[in-house]
Amino acid sequence: MKVSIFRKEHFNAAHRLFNPTWSDEKNEAVFGKCNNPNYHGHNYNLTVQLIGEIDPDTGYVFDTKVLSDLIKAHVLNKFDHKNLNLDTVEFKTLNPSTENLAVVIWNILREQIDRKYELIVRLYETERNYVEYNGN
Repeated sequence: MKVSIFRKEHFNAAHRLFNPTWSDEKNEAVFGKCNNPNYHGHNYNLTVQLIGEIDPDTGYVFDTKVLSDLIKAHVLNKFDHKNLNLDTVEFKTLNPSTENLAVVIWNILREQIDRKYELIVRLYETERNYVEYNGN
């Protein structure tokens, strides 16, 4: 019997979407406002989903306090109130799109969470725009 648990978190970060191999005109045409040379920010909402078996001893799939602590230590402390382009090693050469950010977060958490749990990351850039990544 597999059950999903979810943990929601929130962080703020700035970024600029930019491809250095393209002209300024092409970057503007493709990325629009997200190509602002002075960067812009988002209030990201992160949902982490774990799917697994219920432990008969605890009644938990995974301790949500432990999950919260892992997210804070390895994701929020790394990205909250940061300029993703300038302040993080993950995005020195990787365009910090929401898609890439979700994959980076998934990879960070995957290293911390036993593989017996299926891991899904859902990252909201805005209320209407979000991505989901499950490692496939």
